[in-house]
Amino acid sequence: MPFLNRPGGCRLYFEWHVPESRVPLLLLEGTGGDIPGWRRNIPRLSSGRRVVAYDFRGNGRSDKPDEPMTMQTFIDDTLGLLDEIGAEKSHVYGQSFGGMVAQELALERPSRVRSLVLACTHPGPSHAIRPGPGERVPKTKPYLALYSERFAREHPDHVAEDILVGSQNPQPAYAGRRQWEAMQGWSSFERLGEIRCLTLVLHGTEDRLVPVANAYLLADRIPNAELALLEGAGHLYHSEQPERADQAVLAFLDRVEAAG
Repeated sequence: MPFLNRPGGCRLYFEWHVPESRVPLLLLEGTGGDIPGWRRNIPRLSSGRRVVAYDFRGNGRSDKPDEPMTMQTFIDDTLGLLDEIGAEKSHVYGQSFGGMVAQELALERPSRVRSLVLACTHPGPSHAIRPGPGERVPKTKPYLALYSERFAREHPDHVAEDILVGSQNPQPAYAGRRQWEAMQGWSSFERLGEIRCLTLVLHGTEDRLVPVANAYLLADRIPNAELALLEGAGHLYHSEQPERADQAVLAFLDRVEAAG
């Protein structure tokens, strides 16, 4: 299994999926996520391009140090991975917390980012649009933070499978807290106008965790950003509607590469 050794001894687990392509697609997961969470997407996304995925420190099969982290920690880890695989540039597809890392990467190191896909994410807690009373999750149904109510009701086996797969590489509570702490002091809001790469903002309309209003906010502030909404999908839009999500991403990447 491939691991990237980071300064301080933290090992990061990563995978790449062939075929080779000049500019790979890098997948950045959310807090507590891991590579199997992309299992419904990677086969299609990698059908014509190289896809690289890795587990953030604290997630999946990567090490889980209980130590202070900042957004810079995750930027440095991601740059270290791009160096390890020899990628001068990458298309960067980030979900939720991964979308925040993707934003900062494009702002801090624009020469390494060919394009951005920002999915179910926001520009930092200080400017995020939070769930309203009607979007709060019932305590008896915590999974509704991740799925639309209709999908969870009509596809209980799908939800149960996701929960089972996600339980195989659990994240300790302190790891989630450390990622949460890294997020608190970070904001891209005032700098979004500095993003120059082509950007797709992707979001489910029934997201209770990160309301869809955040997608409009990002798309409005990032120059020439495209907005794609998946009607009826929750926070795990890529699990609920994998074909539609993947098609939106692939069509965007085709447009980016056609533009030169």
